[in-house]
Amino acid sequence: MIKPKNRKHLDFDIWLKEELKNPTFKAEFDRQQPEFAVINVIVEARRNKGITQKSLAQKIGTKQSVISRLESGRANPSVAFLKKLAQALNSHLEIRFTSFK
Repeated sequence: MIKPKNRKHLDFDIWLKEELKNPTFKAEFDRQQPEFAVINVIVEARRNKGITQKSLAQKIGTKQSVISRLESGRANPSVAFLKKLAQALNSHLEIRFTSFK
């Protein structure tokens, strides 16, 4: 058994910075960026409101497992579902297109 003091831990941000040097990895990472952004915004908003997945699910009339799948990236929510989430989180939904830099 590896004891915690002997375990080598690599910080995710350090790992990501290194992986993004790989052009293939970076292309795929960039391709999935919108999905990551949606997930991050939902999780952050829910946590900032101090709401559990179960409470959020009850507010919008769905199951906790639906919220879990959404937050883990295993679901592709519709705009209508995102509107329900925003309302349950006392927020408004804003979708924008931005120009490439």
